[in-house]
Amino acid sequence: MTTDFQTAREALGARLRELRTEAGLEGKDLAARLGWQTSKVSRMQNGKQTPTRDDLSAWARALDRPDVEAELHGLLAGLDMKQRNRSWRKQLAGGLRGRQEIAVRLTENTQQIRGLEVSRIPGLFQTPEYARAVFDSLAEFRGIPATTDAAVEKRMRRQEALYDPEKTFRFILCEAALYHRPCPIDVMAEQLDRLYNLVGQKRVELGIIPFDAQLRRTAPHAFWIYDRRLVIVETISEELWLTGDEDVELYERAWHWLGESAEYGPPARRLIGRARASLDLS
Repeated sequence: MTTDFQTAREALGARLRELRTEAGLEGKDLAARLGWQTSKVSRMQNGKQTPTRDDLSAWARALDRPDVEAELHGLLAGLDMKQRNRSWRKQLAGGLRGRQEIAVRLTENTQQIRGLEVSRIPGLFQTPEYARAVFDSLAEFRGIPATTDAAVEKRMRRQEALYDPEKTFRFILCEAALYHRPCPIDVMAEQLDRLYNLVGQKRVELGIIPFDAQLRRTAPHAFWIYDRRLVIVETISEELWLTGDEDVELYERAWHWLGESAEYGPPARRLIGRARASLDLS
């Protein structure tokens, strides 16, 4: 059983517990409704037992929440570590909240996260309103339930890891991410202020690749590296989870090469400040 399998199973269990709690039921009460042993409810909630699709459907019906059945099935699909290509349609069928819970758990179980973002601010650094705009747009694009408030809450919870002394975060942003605006101008201004203040923090390394930088290799797409065990790549239709040694080494090389062209410290602040000054707030 891999670490990431357990991470995804714990995320599913946390969502099951959350739904039960929201319904005002104790574990024994839900078990009685389902005709299960109380221990089965406990094991599933604590990520100790993998539920079946039928288990999840029964859980949703017992809580009178048929609206979450698709979400739970999507979280279950995320447990298959042999599946490299994870369809967004399946993962997000019930909304955005479940995938954000997985992100929380992945971050909790990782000591170093490295990433490249081409055209947007990384989720770990987003303000609530920037995240809200991104989630609203994503829900509309995919035609899924918004669940924006819950997704934003999970994203903000994930950011608590930035203050964990055992973790480090090393990100490279293309300068375009400072200008591409998925939100109103005032929200973007606040977002750039937050990014400016993150530069130089003890556990955060933030590099900006200027528009005019010479590159050993161009930035093809965004990707995140979790320790040296997992690379996650997002495409429009699916999310790739890459765990092979050769895949991880390849993305590490891409990250290092791109990092050679990035600006750090005061020069990075100047680039962020220039983008902030370009906004017309009048």
